[in-house]
Amino acid sequence: MATQKSGIRRLGSVATAGLALAVGALTALTAQQRKHGTLRLRTACTEQSEHQHNATLIAQQRLQFDMLSKAMDDPDLAAVLDTFDVTLDTRTLRQYLFANAVYTNALLFWRVGNFTWEEVHGHLRLICQNPIFRSYWKATQPHRASLLDASDEARLGRMVDKLIRDLEEADTDEWWVVGEPPCE
Repeated sequence: MATQKSGIRRLGSVATAGLALAVGALTALTAQQRKHGTLRLRTACTEQSEHQHNATLIAQQRLQFDMLSKAMDDPDLAAVLDTFDVTLDTRTLRQYLFANAVYTNALLFWRVGNFTWEEVHGHLRLICQNPIFRSYWKATQPHRASLLDASDEARLGRMVDKLIRDLEEADTDEWWVVGEPPCE
C-alpha cells in the first residue's frame, strides 16, 4: 500500500510539473504573440507613414511641375523664376526650367524608391550628356550652396557634380561606362 501511495505521489508530482511546464509555455507563447502583434502594428504604422510621406512628395512634385509648365509657356511667369546671375533669353530660360523639372523628377523617383542609388546614377549619367543640362547645372551651382550636406538633394547634387567631372575628363565616347556610383 505504501508503494501504491508513493507511486500516486510521484504521478501527482509529475502531473504538477507537467501542468506547470504547460502554463509556463502558454505564458511565454502569449507574451510572444503580444510582442509580435505590437511589432506588426508598428510596421503597419511605419509603412503608412512612409506611404503618406511619398504621397506628399509626389503631390509637391506635381504642383512644382504645373508651375514650371506655366512658366515655360508664359515669359511673364518665367521671369519670376529667373534667379540666374546672367541674363538669359526666353528660350534658354525655358530650357533651364525644363532641365530643373527633369532633375527634380529623378530626385523624386529616387526619394520614393522607384530608382535605386545605382539606377538614379545611370539615369543622371544619361541626362548629363546634354550640353543644355550641363549649362543649367553650372548656372544653378550657387542655388545648391545653401543645401544641407546630409539632404537628399545635396547628396544627389554631389553625384551630378562628380558625373559631369568624370564625363568631361573621360577619354572615351562610351559615356555609359563613365563614373562609378558613390556608395549610398
